[in-house]
Amino acid sequence: RYNTADVRASNDGPAATVLVQDGGMRWLQFREGPLLEYGGWLLVGTLAVLGLFLLLRGRIRIDGPKTGVRLPRFKSYERFSHWLLAGSFLILGITGLISLFGRKFLIPAFGRDAYAGLATWSKFIHDNVSWAFMIALVLVFVLWVVHNIPSWTDVKWLVKGGGIFGGHAHARKFNAGQKLIFWAVIILGLSISASGLSLLFPFELPMFAKTFGIINDIGAPGWFGAADLRTQLAPQEEMQLSQLWHGIVAFVFMAVILAHIYLGTVGMEGAFDAMGRGDVELQWAREHHDMWVEELAAKDKVPSRTTSGATPAE
Repeated sequence: RYNTADVRASNDGPAATVLVQDGGMRWLQFREGPLLEYGGWLLVGTLAVLGLFLLLRGRIRIDGPKTGVRLPRFKSYERFSHWLLAGSFLILGITGLISLFGRKFLIPAFGRDAYAGLATWSKFIHDNVSWAFMIALVLVFVLWVVHNIPSWTDVKWLVKGGGIFGGHAHARKFNAGQKLIFWAVIILGLSISASGLSLLFPFELPMFAKTFGIINDIGAPGWFGAADLRTQLAPQEEMQLSQLWHGIVAFVFMAVILAHIYLGTVGMEGAFDAMGRGDVELQWAREHHDMWVEELAAKDKVPSRTTSGATPAE
């Protein structure tokens, strides 16, 4: 038990002589208890809040008359990167939930044999699709980081609640809300990728011992009157901590993305076109990203009705 007994093994791996690992029960109890319960309620609560917001606020419509002019917003490679990230995240979310909720809900519903096959394929898909997610995360960061640097305009946008309070809120290509989503995706994506890599390569990429060492070095435990965190962790402990962190971050990540999906589809008229077809109605852009439209107009990059070949909608 944690190398306290005189055990000999033909395999000289770092965990070969550990026969009983009592931390496993704490891991299992947290995984099937607080993680599953609070994580599930977080997703349900997010959906409930979004539904209530839609009920009270309604869909955000284009207020002014539509011009019929389509303003290019995202290039094809930008949309490819976005949908690669979105598609891989969706697959990872579904397969991860199958793994987490399987024992409690899927086995009673479909039986152990059916779930065994489903769980095996879910793990295989989850492990391999993760590479597409990490590649897409890098692409999205490189493409859009320059547009997501915070500015004073974003502070004023937030004060006005994006236009809900205090009239029209000015914005450039990305408003403050979109910037918050962007940085949440990058930070949560990096964190979940790090823990995922630690799970894929448990002996090569232990994550928590080094993290705890950094936390101890800056004296963080002392701020709360606590002792230093342990930095000598067995491989099993590393995997348990990585998996729990992976699950916690995943639930927060999914809640953020649910809000993003809502605003990009049913929550706002005209928003989906930006990623769906790459261009948006000019009036939509004026109402939500007026400073961006002004920047394009100054460069003579706003199409006219004549050049677009479209006519205004009635």
